[in-house]
Amino acid sequence: MTNHLIHETSPYLLQHAENPVDWHPWTPEVLQQAREQNKPILLSIGYSACHWCHVMAHESFEDDEVAAVMNEHFINIKVDREERPDLDQIYQNAHYLLSRRSGGWPLTMFLSPDGTPFYSGTYFPKQPRYGLPGFPQLLVQLAQAYKEKHKELAVQSQQIINALAAWQPKPGNDEITFDDSSLASAVQQLKQDCDRVNGGFGDAPKFLHPAELDLLLRQAKTHQDEDALHVALFTLQQMALGGLYDQLGGGFCRYSVDANWDIPHFEKMLYDNGLLLGLYCDAWQNSRDPLFANIVEQTAGWVMREMQSPQGGYYASLDADSEHEEGKFYVWQRNDIRALLTEDEYAVVKPYYGLDSTPNFENHAWNLRVSRPLSEIAQSLRLDQEQATALLASARSKLFSAREQRVRPGRDEKILGSWNGLMIAGMAKAARVFGRDNWQASAQHAMDFVRGTLWQDGKLYATHKDGKTHLNAYLDDHAFLLDAALELMQTGYREADMQFAVQLADALLARFEDSEHGGFYFTSHDHEALIQRNKSGQDNATPAGNGIAAQALLRLAELTGDTRYRDAAERCLKLFYPLMEQASSQCCSLNTALSELLQPPSLLVLCGDEIETAAWRAAVSEHYAPELMVIALRGDEPGLPEVLAKPSQALTTAWLCRGTQCLPPITDLAALQAELP
Repeated sequence: MTNHLIHETSPYLLQHAENPVDWHPWTPEVLQQAREQNKPILLSIGYSACHWCHVMAHESFEDDEVAAVMNEHFINIKVDREERPDLDQIYQNAHYLLSRRSGGWPLTMFLSPDGTPFYSGTYFPKQPRYGLPGFPQLLVQLAQAYKEKHKELAVQSQQIINALAAWQPKPGNDEITFDDSSLASAVQQLKQDCDRVNGGFGDAPKFLHPAELDLLLRQAKTHQDEDALHVALFTLQQMALGGLYDQLGGGFCRYSVDANWDIPHFEKMLYDNGLLLGLYCDAWQNSRDPLFANIVEQTAGWVMREMQSPQGGYYASLDADSEHEEGKFYVWQRNDIRALLTEDEYAVVKPYYGLDSTPNFENHAWNLRVSRPLSEIAQSLRLDQEQATALLASARSKLFSAREQRVRPGRDEKILGSWNGLMIAGMAKAARVFGRDNWQASAQHAMDFVRGTLWQDGKLYATHKDGKTHLNAYLDDHAFLLDAALELMQTGYREADMQFAVQLADALLARFEDSEHGGFYFTSHDHEALIQRNKSGQDNATPAGNGIAAQALLRLAELTGDTRYRDAAERCLKLFYPLMEQASSQCCSLNTALSELLQPPSLLVLCGDEIETAAWRAAVSEHYAPELMVIALRGDEPGLPEVLAKPSQALTTAWLCRGTQCLPPITDLAALQAELP
């Protein structure tokens, strides 16, 4: 038996294609069916790597009795939140308004046939527990309420629609004068919210907050703020040492369930790791701590080994579960580790990964985290640092090889434009900072795939899998890929990347901008009409699309000299400026854009012998300078914008512009370094 999901490409939807539930994908036809039958809609939103999505599926959606109740009373729609972030945003907001609780996945929404919600929740158990009603009983009660209290529910639904509309930013004041007060306020708030013992912000569960860490590092550099620098570096250090990070294979999980970063939900998402790759490059440039360089090395290795398709695009995620158990692939019994290692290796590994303390996971197992510094262990074992490092490396290699024989978590192999943009940007920066040609090639291969597959007939699409490219691309797809193209051009200039950047920027302005009031809608002007059209400025697990769009457009304006891009970024910031003043720490990517509007980025163009310009660029890239864009050219590239088209010189030459001030050409590396920020 299969249902209507059988022809989908999303791995998450296909996981449910053989459920006894009569699932449908979200389509105009199924919405029309709900209206014609006057049946309420049960909308379930999740994603393939989500542990609690799997739990609810096994308990309820695979159960014939529960499915019968669902099929009798509801039109049942399954949505992959990664394919349809527009629907996920709307209904997560609606869930908050209905329940006054934050959402998550699975998201379980009950809708009238017109799509307006009247009840919501996240995970519901089959039998009542955790203070939650049993799912079958809840279904019957809601179906009855829909029939008997239709008018009351319609009034409530309209109130929800009005409240969703009220959340959208109001048209800004054209007379706004920008200053850096919201930047200072955001930094101050982040310092106050920082966990000074464990790193991160707030208490458990702990998320990664990449946009916040990026802003702290940038403002620390601008204002020589040692405390802001400490908060960012300490957080990145603690995350890297914890069980949130895969100590054997590289890569970060989505969040930690505890305040100490010990135990994550074990799914690994492409977007987290793309953002963190760039941040750990920044951390290394600020500190020269070898821990940060190792994290970049291991995470980039994981991405290329496990997350890049042969065609170039990066896959979306790895599941939390294997063999129906969360974390089973990653955790260890102590005796299994002892049996794999020599006595000398185990003597190092036991205190290093905390195996000399109590188990930190279920069933007396350990999720590996760094518990003691290697230098301290070496001293206690009377080893020199080189010996201890070698023993740890050989032990890690053995443990990794043994783990590779286990049943692997599932991999969601759809290729998303937005998440590829984040990973391309991270890999491009890592390649530039550490001089790694293979990482640059990986990023370029991914960008070539995206440009050749997701960009069709002058339009960007959101996702590709199994030879099928579909779904209108969203704001985040355009903004994140534009940002990636700018990063990639700084690592190795290619005309195709410049052309794609201009195409993406022009599409942003033509298809997403509110040209009257400023800012960018999450969906394009020709997108399916939904109950809300979002225009959001707050950062979440990924930076706000409006924030990254404004940053990237400002930088593209510097590279091309096209003031349309700068004007659109300024209109965006004017719209969100009241929100930035009111909730500054929630708008860090917009604040980063504001900092670049107030102080435009510097542009360094290098031109000359390819080997020498590469050496100059490497020297410049050693230092953390987020306000500096560097483009290295041979001098014979076709189609260069006027800003980059420099006259040929006998010597390798640098042209440096700071805002509106350009210096005379520089032909000596030491002289150039003296002029850099």
